[in-house]
Amino acid sequence: MLYTGYDIQRGFLASAGWIAQKQADFLNNFTNSPLNYGNLTSVTASALDVFAHSVMPRGKPAFDLKVVEIDGKHLPVEEHNVARKPFGQLKHFTYEGSESKPKLLICAPMSGHFATLLRGTVERMLPTHDVYITDWKDARDVPLTGGGFDLESYIDYLIEWLEFIGPDAGGRGAHMLAVCQPSVPAYAAAAIMSANKHPLRPRTLTMMGGPIDTREAPTAVNDHATRRPHDWFVHNVIATVPPYYKGAGRRVYPGWLQLSGFMSMNLGNHMISHWSMFSNLVEGDGESADRHKDFYDEYRAVCDMTAEFYLQTVDTVFQRHLLPKGEFNYRGKLVDPGAIDDIALLAIEGERDDISGIGQTKAALTIATGLPDAMKQYHMAPEVGHYGIFNGSKWREKIAPIVEDWILSHNG
Repeated sequence: MLYTGYDIQRGFLASAGWIAQKQADFLNNFTNSPLNYGNLTSVTASALDVFAHSVMPRGKPAFDLKVVEIDGKHLPVEEHNVARKPFGQLKHFTYEGSESKPKLLICAPMSGHFATLLRGTVERMLPTHDVYITDWKDARDVPLTGGGFDLESYIDYLIEWLEFIGPDAGGRGAHMLAVCQPSVPAYAAAAIMSANKHPLRPRTLTMMGGPIDTREAPTAVNDHATRRPHDWFVHNVIATVPPYYKGAGRRVYPGWLQLSGFMSMNLGNHMISHWSMFSNLVEGDGESADRHKDFYDEYRAVCDMTAEFYLQTVDTVFQRHLLPKGEFNYRGKLVDPGAIDDIALLAIEGERDDISGIGQTKAALTIATGLPDAMKQYHMAPEVGHYGIFNGSKWREKIAPIVEDWILSHNG
Protein backbone atom coordinates (compact mmCIF):
# COMPACT_ATOMS: atom_id res chain seq x y z
CA MET A 1 0.00 0.00 0.00
CA LEU A 2 2.91 2.38 0.70
CA TYR A 3 4.03 2.36 -2.94
CA THR A 4 0.52 2.57 -4.40
CA GLY A 5 -0.40 5.42 -2.05
CA TYR A 6 2.66 7.35 -3.16
CA ASP A 7 1.84 6.81 -6.83
CA ILE A 8 -1.73 8.06 -6.31
CA GLN A 9 -0.45 11.19 -4.58
CA ARG A 10 2.16 11.73 -7.29
CA GLY A 11 -0.53 11.46 -9.94
CA PHE A 12 -2.64 14.15 -8.26
CA LEU A 13 0.37 16.45 -7.86
CA ALA A 14 1.44 15.89 -11.48
CA SER A 15 -2.02 16.96 -12.65
CA ALA A 16 -1.89 20.04 -10.43
CA GLY A 17 1.60 20.79 -11.73
CA TRP A 18 0.45 20.54 -15.34
CA ILE A 19 -2.37 23.01 -14.66
CA ALA A 20 0.02 25.34 -12.80
CA GLN A 21 2.49 25.30 -15.70
CA LYS A 22 -0.24 26.16 -18.21
CA GLN A 23 -1.35 29.04 -15.98
CA ALA A 24 2.24 30.25 -15.64
CA ASP A 25 2.73 30.13 -19.42
CA PHE A 26 -0.48 32.13 -19.90
CA LEU A 27 0.47 34.79 -17.34
CA ASN A 28 3.96 35.15 -18.80
CA ASN A 29 2.30 36.61 -21.89
CA PHE A 30 1.32 39.64 -19.81
CA THR A 31 4.55 40.40 -17.93
CA ASN A 32 5.21 43.43 -20.15
CA SER A 33 1.57 44.48 -20.21
CA PRO A 34 -0.12 47.27 -18.24
CA LEU A 35 -2.08 44.42 -16.64
CA ASN A 36 1.10 43.49 -14.74
CA TYR A 37 0.26 45.98 -12.00
CA GLY A 38 2.87 46.01 -9.22
CA ASN A 39 4.62 43.09 -10.90
CA LEU A 40 1.82 40.85 -9.59
CA THR A 41 1.56 38.87 -12.84
CA SER A 42 5.30 38.07 -12.83
CA VAL A 43 5.25 37.03 -9.18
CA THR A 44 2.22 34.77 -9.66
CA ALA A 45 3.62 33.20 -12.84
CA SER A 46 6.96 32.56 -11.16
CA ALA A 47 5.32 30.93 -8.13
CA LEU A 48 3.26 28.67 -10.38
CA ASP A 49 6.38 27.78 -12.40
CA VAL A 50 8.36 26.79 -9.30
CA PHE A 51 5.46 24.67 -8.01
CA ALA A 52 5.00 22.95 -11.38
CA HIS A 53 8.69 22.15 -11.61
CA SER A 54 8.81 20.77 -8.06
CA VAL A 55 6.02 18.21 -8.64
CA MET A 56 6.83 17.20 -12.22
CA PRO A 57 7.30 13.41 -12.67
CA ARG A 58 10.78 12.50 -13.88
CA GLY A 59 12.07 9.47 -15.72
CA LYS A 60 15.61 8.33 -16.38
CA PRO A 61 17.67 11.26 -17.76
CA ALA A 62 19.98 10.92 -20.76
CA PHE A 63 23.73 11.47 -20.62
CA ASP A 64 23.43 13.58 -23.77
CA LEU A 65 27.20 13.86 -24.27
CA LYS A 66 27.45 14.61 -27.96
CA VAL A 67 30.89 16.18 -28.46
CA VAL A 68 34.32 16.14 -26.84
CA GLU A 69 36.91 18.84 -27.44
CA ILE A 70 40.53 17.71 -27.81
CA ASP A 71 43.33 20.03 -28.92
CA GLY A 72 40.80 22.48 -30.28
CA LYS A 73 39.01 19.83 -32.34
CA HIS A 74 35.38 18.89 -31.69
CA LEU A 75 34.90 15.16 -32.03
CA PRO A 76 31.46 13.46 -32.01
CA VAL A 77 30.85 11.09 -29.09
CA GLU A 78 28.95 7.84 -29.49
CA GLU A 79 27.27 6.03 -26.61
CA HIS A 80 26.98 2.24 -26.65
CA ASN A 81 25.53 -0.32 -24.24
CA VAL A 82 28.18 -2.98 -24.70
CA ALA A 83 27.19 -5.51 -22.03
CA ARG A 84 23.80 -6.13 -20.46
CA LYS A 85 22.69 -7.88 -17.30
CA PRO A 86 19.30 -7.94 -15.54
CA PHE A 87 20.06 -5.03 -13.18
CA GLY A 88 22.33 -2.91 -15.31
CA GLN A 89 24.35 -2.38 -18.42
CA LEU A 90 27.90 -1.36 -19.18
CA LYS A 91 27.90 1.89 -21.12
CA HIS A 92 30.84 2.87 -23.32
CA PHE A 93 31.56 6.35 -24.68
CA THR A 94 33.69 6.41 -27.82
CA TYR A 95 35.13 8.96 -30.21
CA GLU A 96 37.94 9.02 -32.75
CA GLY A 97 41.12 7.98 -30.95
CA SER A 98 39.51 7.09 -27.61
CA GLU A 99 40.59 3.44 -27.88
CA SER A 100 44.25 4.47 -27.51
CA LYS A 101 43.69 6.10 -24.11
CA PRO A 102 43.73 4.50 -20.64
CA LYS A 103 40.62 2.40 -20.04
CA LEU A 104 38.54 3.76 -17.15
CA LEU A 105 35.55 2.06 -15.51
CA ILE A 106 33.47 4.58 -13.55
CA CYS A 107 31.42 2.85 -10.86
CA ALA A 108 28.16 4.74 -10.39
CA PRO A 109 26.30 4.55 -7.08
CA MET A 110 23.28 2.35 -6.65
CA SER A 111 21.82 4.68 -4.08
CA GLY A 112 18.57 6.01 -5.46
CA HIS A 113 19.86 8.07 -8.39
CA PHE A 114 20.63 7.08 -11.95
CA ALA A 115 24.18 6.93 -13.30
CA THR A 116 23.54 10.23 -15.09
CA LEU A 117 24.19 11.91 -11.73
CA LEU A 118 27.82 11.40 -12.79
CA ARG A 119 27.37 13.11 -16.16
CA GLY A 120 29.89 15.78 -15.15
CA THR A 121 32.36 13.10 -14.04
CA VAL A 122 32.13 11.31 -17.37
CA GLU A 123 32.31 14.53 -19.36
CA ARG A 124 35.49 15.66 -17.61
CA MET A 125 37.29 12.32 -17.97
CA LEU A 126 36.32 11.74 -21.62
CA PRO A 127 39.11 13.75 -23.29
CA THR A 128 41.86 11.79 -21.53
CA HIS A 129 40.35 8.30 -21.12
CA ASP A 130 38.47 5.48 -22.80
CA VAL A 131 35.43 5.72 -20.52
CA TYR A 132 32.96 3.06 -19.42
CA ILE A 133 30.31 3.46 -16.71
CA THR A 134 28.01 1.14 -14.78
CA ASP A 135 24.46 2.12 -15.74
CA TRP A 136 22.05 0.66 -13.19
CA LYS A 137 18.39 -0.08 -13.86
CA ASP A 138 15.44 0.97 -11.74
CA ALA A 139 14.69 -2.15 -9.68
CA ARG A 140 10.94 -1.62 -10.11
CA ASP A 141 11.41 -2.30 -13.83
CA VAL A 142 13.27 -5.61 -13.43
CA PRO A 143 10.89 -8.61 -13.55
CA LEU A 144 11.16 -11.20 -10.79
CA THR A 145 12.54 -13.57 -13.42
CA GLY A 146 15.68 -11.40 -13.37
CA GLY A 147 16.55 -12.82 -9.94
CA GLY A 148 17.91 -10.87 -7.01
CA PHE A 149 20.66 -8.29 -6.58
CA ASP A 150 22.65 -7.67 -3.41
CA LEU A 151 26.03 -6.23 -2.45
CA GLU A 152 27.81 -9.38 -3.60
CA SER A 153 26.00 -9.13 -6.94
CA TYR A 154 27.43 -5.63 -7.37
CA ILE A 155 30.91 -7.10 -6.89
CA ASP A 156 30.13 -9.85 -9.41
CA TYR A 157 29.07 -7.28 -11.99
CA LEU A 158 32.25 -5.22 -11.52
CA ILE A 159 34.51 -8.24 -11.93
CA GLU A 160 32.60 -9.46 -14.99
CA TRP A 161 32.69 -6.02 -16.60
CA LEU A 162 36.41 -5.61 -15.94
CA GLU A 163 36.83 -8.95 -17.73
CA PHE A 164 34.62 -7.73 -20.57
CA ILE A 165 36.59 -4.48 -20.99
CA GLY A 166 39.73 -6.58 -21.24
CA PRO A 167 43.42 -5.89 -20.84
CA ASP A 168 45.39 -2.77 -21.64
CA ALA A 169 48.59 -2.86 -23.67
CA GLY A 170 50.45 -4.20 -20.65
CA GLY A 171 47.98 -7.01 -19.98
CA ARG A 172 46.31 -5.53 -16.88
CA GLY A 173 42.71 -4.47 -16.32
CA ALA A 174 41.10 -1.06 -16.58
CA HIS A 175 41.46 1.69 -14.04
CA MET A 176 38.45 2.07 -11.70
CA LEU A 177 36.90 5.22 -10.28
CA ALA A 178 34.19 4.72 -7.62
CA VAL A 179 31.99 7.59 -6.49
CA CYS A 180 30.49 7.38 -3.00
CA GLN A 181 28.67 4.10 -2.13
CA PRO A 182 30.36 1.83 -4.73
CA SER A 183 33.73 2.51 -3.13
CA VAL A 184 32.92 -0.45 -0.89
CA PRO A 185 32.11 -3.08 -3.57
CA ALA A 186 34.85 -1.69 -5.85
CA TYR A 187 37.39 -2.03 -3.04
CA ALA A 188 36.13 -5.53 -2.27
CA ALA A 189 36.40 -6.47 -5.96
CA ALA A 190 39.97 -5.18 -6.03
CA ALA A 191 40.85 -7.23 -2.96
CA ILE A 192 39.20 -10.38 -4.32
CA MET A 193 40.90 -10.09 -7.70
CA SER A 194 44.24 -9.40 -6.01
CA ALA A 195 43.91 -12.45 -3.77
CA ASN A 196 43.19 -14.56 -6.84
CA LYS A 197 45.99 -12.91 -8.85
CA HIS A 198 43.40 -12.18 -11.51
CA PRO A 199 45.24 -10.92 -14.60
CA LEU A 200 42.59 -8.25 -15.21
CA ARG A 201 42.63 -6.73 -11.72
CA PRO A 202 42.55 -2.93 -12.06
CA ARG A 203 45.75 -0.94 -12.25
CA THR A 204 44.34 1.80 -10.02
CA LEU A 205 41.28 2.37 -7.87
CA THR A 206 40.19 5.92 -7.10
CA MET A 207 37.56 6.29 -4.37
CA MET A 208 35.75 9.60 -3.93
CA GLY A 209 33.60 10.26 -0.87
CA GLY A 210 33.19 6.56 -0.16
CA PRO A 211 31.96 4.99 3.12
CA ILE A 212 34.82 2.52 3.58
CA ASP A 213 34.78 2.93 7.39
CA THR A 214 31.78 4.88 8.66
CA ARG A 215 33.09 4.79 12.22
CA GLU A 216 35.28 7.72 11.18
CA ALA A 217 33.57 11.12 11.59
CA PRO A 218 29.99 9.78 11.45
CA THR A 219 27.52 11.97 9.55
CA ALA A 220 23.74 12.28 9.76
CA VAL A 221 23.46 9.52 7.14
CA ASN A 222 25.58 7.21 9.30
CA ASP A 223 23.63 8.11 12.45
CA HIS A 224 20.35 7.32 10.69
CA ALA A 225 21.63 3.82 9.91
CA THR A 226 22.95 3.11 13.40
CA ARG A 227 20.18 4.68 15.50
CA ARG A 228 17.73 1.91 14.69
CA PRO A 229 18.01 -1.89 14.65
CA HIS A 230 18.17 -3.71 11.34
CA ASP A 231 14.60 -5.00 11.72
CA TRP A 232 13.30 -1.43 11.79
CA PHE A 233 14.51 -0.91 8.22
CA VAL A 234 12.97 -4.23 7.13
CA HIS A 235 9.54 -3.27 8.42
CA ASN A 236 9.46 0.48 7.75
CA VAL A 237 11.22 1.39 4.50
CA ILE A 238 10.80 -1.66 2.28
CA ALA A 239 7.85 -1.73 -0.13
CA THR A 240 6.45 -4.10 -2.74
CA VAL A 241 6.39 -2.97 -6.38
CA PRO A 242 2.74 -2.63 -7.52
CA PRO A 243 1.36 -4.83 -10.33
CA TYR A 244 1.41 -2.09 -12.98
CA TYR A 245 5.25 -2.08 -13.14
CA LYS A 246 7.48 -4.66 -14.84
CA GLY A 247 9.00 -5.60 -11.50
CA ALA A 248 5.63 -6.34 -9.91
CA GLY A 249 6.02 -8.17 -6.60
CA ARG A 250 9.69 -7.27 -6.11
CA ARG A 251 10.63 -5.96 -2.66
CA VAL A 252 12.45 -2.63 -2.97
CA TYR A 253 13.70 0.41 -1.12
CA PRO A 254 11.88 3.14 -3.11
CA GLY A 255 14.00 5.90 -4.60
CA TRP A 256 11.51 8.53 -3.49
CA LEU A 257 12.11 7.54 0.14
CA GLN A 258 15.85 8.00 -0.36
CA LEU A 259 15.25 11.38 -2.00
CA SER A 260 13.00 12.58 0.82
CA GLY A 261 15.72 11.62 3.31
CA PHE A 262 18.42 13.54 1.47
CA MET A 263 16.13 16.55 0.98
CA SER A 264 15.23 16.66 4.68
CA MET A 265 18.91 16.54 5.69
CA ASN A 266 19.51 19.84 3.88
CA LEU A 267 16.00 21.27 3.87
CA GLY A 268 17.19 24.81 4.52
CA ASN A 269 19.55 24.78 1.54
CA HIS A 270 16.85 23.36 -0.74
CA MET A 271 14.37 26.03 0.38
CA ILE A 272 16.94 28.75 -0.32
CA SER A 273 17.65 27.23 -3.72
CA HIS A 274 13.95 27.24 -4.65
CA TRP A 275 13.60 30.81 -3.39
CA SER A 276 16.52 31.77 -5.63
CA MET A 277 14.82 30.04 -8.56
CA PHE A 278 11.63 32.00 -7.82
CA SER A 279 13.53 35.30 -7.54
CA ASN A 280 15.39 34.66 -10.80
CA LEU A 281 12.10 34.02 -12.60
CA VAL A 282 10.51 37.19 -11.17
CA GLU A 283 13.52 39.22 -12.31
CA GLY A 284 13.45 37.65 -15.76
CA ASP A 285 16.79 35.89 -15.25
CA GLY A 286 15.83 32.71 -17.09
CA GLU A 287 19.41 31.48 -17.42
CA SER A 288 20.02 31.36 -13.65
CA ALA A 289 16.59 29.79 -13.08
CA ASP A 290 17.36 27.14 -15.69
CA ARG A 291 20.56 26.18 -13.83
CA HIS A 292 18.49 25.50 -10.71
CA LYS A 293 15.98 23.54 -12.78
CA ASP A 294 18.67 21.46 -14.47
CA PHE A 295 20.14 20.48 -11.11
CA TYR A 296 16.78 19.44 -9.67
CA ASP A 297 15.76 17.64 -12.84
CA GLU A 298 18.71 15.33 -12.18
CA TYR A 299 18.51 15.31 -8.37
CA ARG A 300 14.81 14.38 -8.33
CA ALA A 301 15.15 11.64 -10.96
CA VAL A 302 15.29 8.63 -8.64
CA CYS A 303 15.16 4.87 -8.95
CA ASP A 304 14.46 1.97 -6.60
CA MET A 305 17.01 -0.40 -5.10
CA THR A 306 16.33 -4.05 -4.36
CA ALA A 307 15.50 -4.63 -0.73
CA GLU A 308 18.32 -7.14 -0.36
CA PHE A 309 20.94 -4.69 -1.68
CA TYR A 310 19.75 -1.85 0.53
CA LEU A 311 19.42 -3.96 3.69
CA GLN A 312 22.78 -5.70 3.20
CA THR A 313 24.46 -2.33 2.67
CA VAL A 314 22.91 -0.91 5.85
CA ASP A 315 24.00 -3.98 7.81
CA THR A 316 27.44 -4.58 6.30
CA VAL A 317 28.66 -1.04 5.69
CA PHE A 318 26.91 1.18 8.23
CA GLN A 319 26.03 -1.01 11.18
CA ARG A 320 28.71 -3.72 11.45
CA HIS A 321 31.57 -2.15 9.43
CA LEU A 322 32.63 -5.55 8.15
CA LEU A 323 35.05 -4.47 5.39
CA PRO A 324 37.47 -2.41 7.53
CA LYS A 325 37.27 -5.03 10.30
CA GLY A 326 38.32 -7.77 7.87
CA GLU A 327 35.02 -9.61 8.37
CA PHE A 328 33.30 -8.96 5.04
CA ASN A 329 32.22 -12.23 3.45
CA TYR A 330 31.96 -12.73 -0.31
CA ARG A 331 30.62 -16.03 -1.65
CA GLY A 332 31.69 -17.89 1.47
CA LYS A 333 35.18 -16.39 1.77
CA LEU A 334 36.51 -13.46 3.78
CA VAL A 335 37.64 -10.42 1.80
CA ASP A 336 41.20 -9.53 2.80
CA PRO A 337 42.11 -5.86 2.20
CA GLY A 338 45.73 -6.84 2.82
CA ALA A 339 45.67 -8.84 -0.41
CA ILE A 340 45.82 -5.61 -2.42
CA ASP A 341 49.51 -5.34 -3.23
CA ASP A 342 49.81 -3.82 -6.71
CA ILE A 343 46.64 -1.76 -7.29
CA ALA A 344 47.42 1.92 -6.75
CA LEU A 345 44.82 3.48 -4.42
CA LEU A 346 43.74 7.12 -4.43
CA ALA A 347 41.30 8.32 -1.74
CA ILE A 348 39.59 11.68 -2.19
CA GLU A 349 37.41 13.40 0.40
CA GLY A 350 35.60 16.73 0.57
CA GLU A 351 36.17 19.03 3.52
CA ARG A 352 32.44 19.81 3.71
CA ASP A 353 31.09 16.37 2.83
CA ASP A 354 27.99 15.81 4.97
CA ILE A 355 27.33 12.29 3.63
CA SER A 356 30.74 10.56 3.90
CA GLY A 357 32.72 12.18 6.70
CA ILE A 358 36.44 12.95 6.61
CA GLY A 359 38.47 9.81 7.24
CA GLN A 360 35.87 7.34 5.94
CA THR A 361 37.45 7.04 2.48
CA LYS A 362 41.01 7.51 3.72
CA ALA A 363 40.53 4.34 5.78
CA ALA A 364 40.89 2.38 2.52
CA LEU A 365 44.58 3.25 2.51
CA THR A 366 45.10 2.20 6.13
CA ILE A 367 43.58 -1.26 5.79
CA ALA A 368 45.54 -2.02 2.58
CA THR A 369 48.42 -3.30 4.67
CA GLY A 370 50.05 -5.18 1.78
CA LEU A 371 50.34 -2.15 -0.49
CA PRO A 372 53.52 -0.03 -0.55
CA ASP A 373 53.06 3.57 0.60
CA ALA A 374 54.25 4.76 -2.80
CA MET A 375 51.06 3.29 -4.27
CA LYS A 376 48.77 5.15 -1.87
CA GLN A 377 47.64 8.76 -2.09
CA TYR A 378 45.17 10.86 -0.15
CA HIS A 379 43.62 14.18 -1.14
CA MET A 380 41.27 16.29 0.94
CA ALA A 381 39.52 18.85 -1.28
CA PRO A 382 39.09 22.10 0.67
CA GLU A 383 35.67 23.74 0.82
CA VAL A 384 34.07 20.95 -1.21
CA GLY A 385 30.85 19.14 -0.29
CA HIS A 386 29.79 15.65 -1.31
CA TYR A 387 28.49 16.46 -4.79
CA GLY A 388 31.32 18.90 -5.45
CA ILE A 389 33.82 16.03 -5.34
CA PHE A 390 32.59 14.69 -8.67
CA ASN A 391 30.62 17.56 -10.27
CA GLY A 392 31.09 21.26 -10.80
CA SER A 393 34.02 23.61 -11.28
CA LYS A 394 36.13 22.35 -8.36
CA TRP A 395 35.85 18.81 -9.68
CA ARG A 396 36.78 19.90 -13.19
CA GLU A 397 39.61 22.27 -12.27
CA LYS A 398 41.08 20.93 -9.01
CA ILE A 399 40.16 17.30 -8.39
CA ALA A 400 40.04 15.72 -11.86
CA PRO A 401 43.67 16.69 -12.66
CA ILE A 402 44.79 14.78 -9.53
CA VAL A 403 42.87 11.70 -10.71
CA GLU A 404 44.33 12.01 -14.21
CA ASP A 405 47.88 12.34 -12.89
CA TRP A 406 47.39 9.32 -10.62
CA ILE A 407 46.14 7.15 -13.47
CA LEU A 408 48.87 8.35 -15.83
CA SER A 409 51.62 7.65 -13.31
CA HIS A 410 50.37 4.06 -12.82
CA ASN A 411 49.39 3.20 -16.37
CA GLY A 412 52.11 0.61 -16.89
